[in-house]
Formats: sequence, structure tokens, C-alpha cells
Amino acid sequence: MTTDIDTRRTVRVDLGARAYDIVIGPGALQETGKRVALLAPGARCAIVTDENVAPLHLAALADALSAAGIASTPIVLPPGEATKGFDHLRQTVEALLEARLERGDLVVALGGGVIGDLAGFAAAVARRGMDFVQVPTSLLAQVDSSVGGKTGINAPQGKNLVGAFHQPRLVIADTGVLDTLPAREFRAGYAEIAKYGLIGDAPFFAWLEDNLDAIIDGGPARTEAIARSCRAKADIVARDEREAGERALLNLGHTFGHALEAITGYRSDILVHGEGVAIGMVLAHAFSARMNLASPDDARRVATHLERAGLPTDLSAIRSHIADADTLMDFIAQDKKVSRGALTFILTRGIGEAFIARDVPPSEVRAFLKDTLES
Repeated sequence: MTTDIDTRRTVRVDLGARAYDIVIGPGALQETGKRVALLAPGARCAIVTDENVAPLHLAALADALSAAGIASTPIVLPPGEATKGFDHLRQTVEALLEARLERGDLVVALGGGVIGDLAGFAAAVARRGMDFVQVPTSLLAQVDSSVGGKTGINAPQGKNLVGAFHQPRLVIADTGVLDTLPAREFRAGYAEIAKYGLIGDAPFFAWLEDNLDAIIDGGPARTEAIARSCRAKADIVARDEREAGERALLNLGHTFGHALEAITGYRSDILVHGEGVAIGMVLAHAFSARMNLASPDDARRVATHLERAGLPTDLSAIRSHIADADTLMDFIAQDKKVSRGALTFILTRGIGEAFIARDVPPSEVRAFLKDTLES
């Protein structure tokens, strides 16, 4: 008989004195208390979560902490991308101070990417820096945003423009909680798994093509996909923590995707992050083909796989929100990957052969977007 322990995986993010584990597998949430107690003996915790996640998992996490003798205070925020802004950052920091948490206590982020980014940033600034633990409850957060220490909030000018690098002490990725996700949210997270294959691991992408149904169904294939994704990100983060070089590869599809999210006003009823990334990755492969860097067959292969996973792969679903190519270019120009006005994109020479392209001519991007919008 296979037990939860048999299917547990641990990935180490090797950052010297700030190294931490990502614990992956069903039932991992129940271990949070004993692991936190080892990390910070005598600490108290604030659990930052949202109104969707709280009814599903807050009590279980609080009980796990309590069983290890750890007192916790819940901070429950509204759900959705709109929460990831200045107003709720202030609310969270003030709640941490009102709870009289000290610098040696812990902030625990229980939720998807929005909660993880916001709670991590609140921890980075409250009392000039508190430790925090990520307990991601969405697939996207488990394989991407909970790992690597990027924290922050959105600004009216664009996504994730205010924030800090602040590594967690521990990540608990309980694959069992993914069964409570709406199908759309699970699909959106899958885009980030596919990204790891497209960046630099063509055999992994081929494995995903062969095992997509098993990953969706859950079980060992899902844990394997998450673990391989986390390992890929952990390796890159260990080599380039602050995105001075190759970590930028993790942004494949994100320059386009972030612009699409911004142009739709971060409305999750229109487009969620993983959907923007899915469209963005197809656009990145299509633009690479247009620049004679890769074969058009690659873009078609990527689109076919993502469509099979139930993701959007073109601009048709949000076309009514895009006035013209110049409007999209305005949002692209606000992206963090713009340096001294020059456009930087993650492009590709083929499946698993992504590279950082600096000084991409804006005129080429604008012409590509114009043709794409008119097609």
C-alpha cells in the first residue's frame, strides 16, 4: 500500500545560510506545525489567507500549528488579484502589528500567488523584516510564486512593480489541497509547469505531453510534475537569486502575459495570471519564429499542448479589451524587464531552448502585435 509519506518529495533551495526546503506531497500541510517548531522554537504565527481559502484550509493549518504548541492569529483578506495592492498591504502590516507579533515570529502565507506575494512583502517590511513560511494552495503558487523569494504588489502602472526579494524559511506544497481548486485555477497553474519544459528541458515537456491526463487526475504523476518544476526553479534561483542573469528565463511568456493582465484591469473573471502566461508563451514562440529564430511548428506544438490542458492560447478571448497594438506596447514598456528603455524578451530557438534577448526592436514587437491582432 502506498502512503502519503511514500509519495513525499523534498526539494532544497540551496542559498547557503538562507537555504530552505520545499516539501511536496499529499498531507504535507499536517506537518507544518512540527516543521515550524523546529525552524523557530517559541515563535507565534500570523496566518495570512483569503476568504476563499479560509473555509477550506485555515482550520487544518491552525490545528497543525496548535498541535505543535504554536499560537496563531488569522488575517483573512478578500480574494482576487485586486487584493495585491497598497490598501491590503497596509491592512496586513497593521494587523501584524496589532497582533503584537515580534520580529522573531513568523508570517504564514496560506493561499495562492496573490496571498503569497502580498504576505511575503508584508513580512519583508513589517518590523524591518520578519521570517515567513509559504503554504501555497494553488498549483501556480506551488510551482512558481512560492519559490524563489519574489514578493510584492501591483501598481496602476503594471504588475509586481513594488516589492522585495525576501526568501521564505520553508515551503509546504500539499498536493492534496489542489483537489479543492476550481478547474480553471488548476489549468492556469499548469501553464507554469509547461514553462519549465519550454525554458530548458525538452524531455520534460515531452513527458508532460505524454502524462497530462495523469497529472490532471492527481497521484504520483502530479507530485512528480510539481517536484520537477520546483527543482528546475530552485536550481535557477540558487545560481541567480536576484535575477541578474539566467533567472530572467523564468519570465518566458510573462512580458506579453503581464501586459494582457494589465490591459484587462487584473480582472480574474476575464483573465487569470496563468492564462496570460499561456497566451504569452505561444506569442513568444510565434514571435521567435517571425524573427527566424525558431520553427513555426514549435509555436503550434506549444499551442496544441496548452489547448489540450484547457488554456487559452491566442488573443481572441480578450480581443475586445485591446484597443490596438500601441496600447499593448504601452503596458509592455512598463514591464520590469525593460532596462533603460530597451525591451528584453525571453525568446526561443526551439522547445527547451529559451534565451534572453536584449534590445529587441520595439518596432518589430509592435508590428508583430499589430499583425496578430488583425489576423
